[in-house]
This record gives sequence, C-alpha cells and structure tokens, in this order.
Amino acid sequence: MSPMGYTVTRMFFGTVIFWIIGFFIKKDRFIEKKDLVTIAIGGLMGFIGTQFLFSQALEYTTPVIFSLLMALIPVVVLILSAIFLKELVSIRKVLGILISITGAAIVILFNNAQGSSGGSHLLGVLFSVLCVLCYGGYMVITRKISMKYHPLTIAKWMFLVSAVAAIPFSFGSLRDQPIYSDQADLTAYGLLAFALLFSTIIAFFLMPFALKRLEASMVSVFMNLQPIIASMIAILVGQDQFTWDKPLATLMVVFGVYMVTTNSSRHWQNKILA
Repeated sequence: MSPMGYTVTRMFFGTVIFWIIGFFIKKDRFIEKKDLVTIAIGGLMGFIGTQFLFSQALEYTTPVIFSLLMALIPVVVLILSAIFLKELVSIRKVLGILISITGAAIVILFNNAQGSSGGSHLLGVLFSVLCVLCYGGYMVITRKISMKYHPLTIAKWMFLVSAVAAIPFSFGSLRDQPIYSDQADLTAYGLLAFALLFSTIIAFFLMPFALKRLEASMVSVFMNLQPIIASMIAILVGQDQFTWDKPLATLMVVFGVYMVTTNSSRHWQNKILA
C-alpha cells in the first residue's frame, strides 16, 4: 500500500467502527463549539498528519532512524506542555525523560538494521521530525478535552474529521492499491487487519483514557517502550537475536518512566481511583 492509501484506509475504517459503537453507547450528546474545533485540529494532526508522515518517512529513511527521532516525542510534549498547559517541569522529570530516551536510543542504535527499506535521506528525516511535532502537538492540545469528554466521543469525531479531510485523496489512492486486487494474499490481509484493529481502533481509543488521568508529558514517556517491545517481539519470532543492549535499554527506559511518575504518583493514584 502507498502511504496515502494506508492512511485513508485507516481513517475510513476507524470512522465506521467508532460511529457504529457510538450508536449503542450514548455519550456526550452536547459538545461545545470551541471543543469541536480542538477535536478537528487534533484529528488532523494526530490522525491524518501523523499517520501519513509516518508512512511517508519510511519511504525515504530507515526504520532505525525514524524510531530514534520518534523517541524525541517526550521532549516535544514536555516543551509544549510547559508552554501551553503550564505543566511543572521539574529536574527529576527532565532527567527521567533523558534516561528513557537514552535507553530507547541504545536498543535502536544496536539493533540490526539489515533488511530495512529506504535510505537515510534528508527528506525522510524531515518527514520524521514533522511526524514527531504532529503527534506531540496532538497529545498536548487534546489533553483538556480528554478530561472533559468520553474517549468514544473524541475518537469518533476525530476520525470523522480525518475521513472527510481524506476524501479528496481517496479516489486515486484506494483504486490503485495492490491489496485491493487479486495480487494480495492472506498474509497481506492479516497484516492490514492487525494494523486496523490494534494500531488504529484500540490505540486511538485508549489514548484519551491515558490523557484523562496523566499529564501529556508523562504519557509520552511510555511511548519510549515501543522500541523495547518491538525488539522483544522480534526475538520471539526469530527476526532478531538476544544481545546485551536490550536488557540494559529496558532497565534504562523503565527507570526513566519511574523517575517521571513517582514524584506525583500519589496525586495521580487518587485521581485514577476517583
């Protein structure tokens, strides 16, 4: 699939699924107009922008470089949260983010990059940086509405805005996708189904839950677990080998998350229980 074809497919699928669920689960019948604007901007940045730039970046650069740049999301979120949400930036939180980023960088840099597609071109790096900025901005601007509305409400409206915005690109991008022809096999359909179910529906449904209970900067730190999890799965399926850098990186990422979360754990624990 092309980057645009993949993005459009995810937006249309997410819209249909979340609005079908919304017919059975009635939540937040009234949404303020100013919040609809925030939801629209969040959908365009977090859904269309991030997913398209993610797919486009891998056309020009390696997954290793892309993952390393994506590890900068906590830094972007921390800066944006301090500027726009007035969140307190303590020295402990900064150190925790730096340690977790270092751990993610270790497993990425030492991971075997053989078989990855694309080259390390400046265009790919540019798309990766824009992807980081889009996702970081999405997490920051949707923080307040995530505390105000049900996650299903946010998800269905964001996907609807994204799907409408994707309509002009859908005619050509979907028609020419090999996966929608007899060229595709069961493996291709299985991989697409996995991306639609887990990476699209479940991931974007759970994000508002996290933003409702935790600071945006704290949520972003957990995203640095992604290269660790990916590395572990690669070992289990035989696509990678166990090396010393992986347990070291895991300890650093977990310790970095611990430093960020423990200084306000009692406050957030009470909020979650409430």
